[in-house]
Amino acid sequence: MAHARCRYSHLQRDVTLEDLAAFHGHLGPFLVIGYRMGRYAREVLCNDPFALSARVYCSGTPPETCIADGLQMGSGCTLGKKNIEIITDADFRCEIECNGRTLVVRPLSFETPPRDDSYEENIEQIAVDMSNFADDELFSVEWIIPAYD
Repeated sequence: MAHARCRYSHLQRDVTLEDLAAFHGHLGPFLVIGYRMGRYAREVLCNDPFALSARVYCSGTPPETCIADGLQMGSGCTLGKKNIEIITDADFRCEIECNGRTLVVRPLSFETPPRDDSYEENIEQIAVDMSNFADDELFSVEWIIPAYD
């Protein structure tokens, strides 16, 4: 385990909506979904942010790429450690890996508001509402565990 003897390593805490918005610049649904995906991965896959790696497969443009910022906050995978990347792909999903086991996590679809004068406020409210959803209301999970000979 990297940095196992360091005092300021492997720290984990729940992140508030304000923390997410401060990091990302505003609060949106994909940010919330990404955070929850990352937190889920640390709970069920691996709690070591140095052993985890994440790949975000998406359109390569916002708002889908915003999921990567939430994933960084929830999983501890970061651009600086180079254990997260965005890959342009039509099949929107995140693959989070640790010790040869992989979670394929797919955001569930949600209704977006019309792009009118209230769009920004409405999209923020959707994100706030989503923050109270159960994980299985935000994303689906598939395990890929290698077969051993």
